[in-house]
Amino acid sequence: MLYIATKNKGKVKDFEPFFKKLNMDIKSLLDIKEDIHIEETGNTFEENALIKARIVCDKIKKPVLADDSGLEVDVLNKAPGIYSARYAGTQGDDLKNNLKLLDDLKGIPYEKRTARFVCVLALVYPTGKEIVVRGTCEGLIIDEMRGSNGFGYDPLFYIPHLNKTYAELKKYEKMAISHRGDALRKLEKELKR
Repeated sequence: MLYIATKNKGKVKDFEPFFKKLNMDIKSLLDIKEDIHIEETGNTFEENALIKARIVCDKIKKPVLADDSGLEVDVLNKAPGIYSARYAGTQGDDLKNNLKLLDDLKGIPYEKRTARFVCVLALVYPTGKEIVVRGTCEGLIIDEMRGSNGFGYDPLFYIPHLNKTYAELKKYEKMAISHRGDALRKLEKELKR
């Protein structure tokens, strides 16, 4: 049994097929009676993922997987980065975050809007063993939101070779190229060692 350090049902659904093929059952923080408070005080995706996984693992004494992910825009010195979910000030307000990003990129030429989605997965065992992997997906930030699939910055994150934003991709297309898919494939290699 593996626990995912999240209360986000959508994220759990994303992880289920991956762990099912490894014959592993997963649960989330929603399956734990105790409310576990986690403060993300790290300066990197890696630090925040490890903080989450370590805190939950310490409490429940079971293997725990945590992720930390976000968007890095090169011309903005990799902002919003670890603050992606609260870039505009309010946690999880996708529209405000997207509008702030567009405002911050006003006047920046298209070719300088290189960006990447980053997903760091940290798997922590009660024995103290830790596995940390980083997945990425490169793209560009466009001037207008396109597509209705996905969440966060997906409508602005454009994949040139597909001529689509993340929000225009079907779920299976997105998983094949996404930062989370990349991180999961790297984690699978580590687990098979």
